[in-house]
Amino acid sequence: MAEYAVVAVLVTAAVTWALRALPFAALAPLRAGATVRYLSTRMPAGVMVILVVYCLRDLPVTESRAVAPLAALAVTVGLHLWRRNALLSILAGTAVHVTLASAFFTR
Repeated sequence: MAEYAVVAVLVTAAVTWALRALPFAALAPLRAGATVRYLSTRMPAGVMVILVVYCLRDLPVTESRAVAPLAALAVTVGLHLWRRNALLSILAGTAVHVTLASAFFTR
């Protein structure tokens, strides 16, 4: 019985290791390609646009509870355009949203 448990653990470890190593081994030849270079420059902005659309898609802009997310978005975009520092703009936008949402728009 103990042998089966040891074999099961070893097989599970081998499969886990193979599944984690496979993407690195398969993508290694593609890294020098033009498509991967193009995607590496365009994907961060694309992902951010998708996240913003997803987060704001059901936001009722005519209600007062829309002020906090819209103000946070404005602060984040404005600060990023001004300072070009992603960490600073994300932290400031988050702080604005948390402050407005908790101080003025609690239910």
